[in-house]
Formats: sequence, structure tokens, C-alpha cells
Amino acid sequence: MEKLNNLEEFYRDKFNWIPENLKKEWGHFNVFKLDPYIGIQAKPTPYRRRDFYKITLVKGHGRLFYANKMVDVKKQAIVFSNPLIPYKWESIEHLNSGYFCIFNQDFFQQFGQINSYSIYQPTGNPVFELSDDSYALFASLYERMLVEISSNYIHKYDVLRNLAFEIMHSAIKLEPANTSKHSPHSANQRISTLFLELLERQFPIEETHPVIQLKNASDFANQLSVHVNHLNRAIKETTQKTTSQIIAERLIQEAKVMLKFSDWNITEIAFALGFNEVSYFNNFFKKNSGLSPLKFRNTPQ
Repeated sequence: MEKLNNLEEFYRDKFNWIPENLKKEWGHFNVFKLDPYIGIQAKPTPYRRRDFYKITLVKGHGRLFYANKMVDVKKQAIVFSNPLIPYKWESIEHLNSGYFCIFNQDFFQQFGQINSYSIYQPTGNPVFELSDDSYALFASLYERMLVEISSNYIHKYDVLRNLAFEIMHSAIKLEPANTSKHSPHSANQRISTLFLELLERQFPIEETHPVIQLKNASDFANQLSVHVNHLNRAIKETTQKTTSQIIAERLIQEAKVMLKFSDWNITEIAFALGFNEVSYFNNFFKKNSGLSPLKFRNTPQ
């Protein structure tokens, strides 16, 4: 399967140079304008995973493809990309303006887990269409980033980290308020969150990645040290889905990505996803998608 696109490849492909501070122990951060792409019909970005995070503010009509979903951005949006999910952007019209920043996990490691935010959760929303006022707010934050990163201030990366946090929090505030009667800090919510994190840690599957080890509700319950019935109740209460449904949906999502964007054969994909027999995988895939793996692979997008 195609390997992760890392920061070195990003800089080499985009700018033909690599920053000196790329491998600092405190992580990496950078910010750019989309000026090189303004006024042209930008080519679609490759559909692939990356080993870094990217937050993009874009003005212009386009489509964002991530996992197995597509979002049609009519006017302007902010997009949160993370290493777990492959994505690509396809412009429908010329880009008008925009910005993006990139960073790795190490940049935030001592300041909390950014994966705990809803924009980076497996069931979260990574795309926000914006009003003109919201776009102006985010653009002002990016302009402050550009000024800061060019300064000689000794603590400028602390400022940049705070500005990135402000962008994340401003986006999350655009989401509708959670009207659930259950506390977000309840025991069931914590169990559900841990379950989803364990599920996501098994992906993406790479050539050096072991075969997934957690395949069913019992496997996850044992890992979380809870009874399987307790896990199933917690998942049903917080997601309105069964544990088996969520596992199946995630396996299908990964299988579709691998079938479309890797050169692995179906037997290799089946084994990597925990199926001992390719016939079991074929039946599972057809039951959940309506097509056989081979037919899905050969069907044009």
C-alpha cells in the first residue's frame, strides 16, 4: 500500500527544500498562504494519508473527499486534516484566497492531546462551511500566524501554538450545542471514547503494520478491562449503534480505501483486516456494501 506522505516529502514536493528545524524534538509547525494557487484551476491533491496535521482555510468552490465521504464546499470552508484519514481536495472553480498551517503531534505533545477534540475524532466533523464573518475571523488568525512566524521573538512558537488552538476552538464553537441528556464526562462516554480510540489506532494499515488484533466486542472489552455487556451498553447509549456495527463500518471504510488506493490483492487486504479466509472477507464486504470486493475495486469512482 502507498506509504504515508511525511513532512520531508511535503517540503520537497512543494518547495524543493527542507527546513533546518524539521526534526527538532519539540515538533514542527509552519504556515503558508495559498497565493501560488490563486487564479489557477488547481489540480486535485493526491488521495493519500499524511503523517502530519493540516488546517486549511480556503475560499472557492470545491469538493473535499475524505475516507468514503464527499463534502461539496460552495463558497468557503476550514478543513481539519489528520494522519488517520486520507483526503484530497478537488477545485471546481478558481481559488480566491486561503491559508494553511501544518504541524506534527510532537508540536502539541506537552500541551494536551489534540486528538481529544471533536474535529479529530473518528465520528467528528472535520469540515466547516463558513459565513463571510467567520472566514474573516479565521483569516485574521492566519495573518497573525504569518507575522509571528517571521518574527525574532524567542517564544514565537508558543504564540503560534496558541493561535492554532484558537482556530480549533473557534471551529468547534461553530458546531451545534450538544443537547444530550447524558454528561459528556460520564463513565459511558469515557468508555465509548476509549473504544473509538482503540479502534482507530489499528489504522491506517501499512506494509509494516501488524494484522489488526482487536476484531470484535470481546477483544475491545478485554483491552478496556470491562465486561462486554457493559461495553455494548455504553456504545449503544452514546452512539445509538451497536459495537459490532461500528467495528464493521470502520473495517468497510478501511477496506474501501485499500481496494481503491493500494495495489494489494484481495487476499492480502482480507488478512490485514483480520479475516483468516478470503471467502469470509468477500461475504462480509458484500453484505455491508452491496458489491463484492473485486467489483468495488473495478467500479470507476
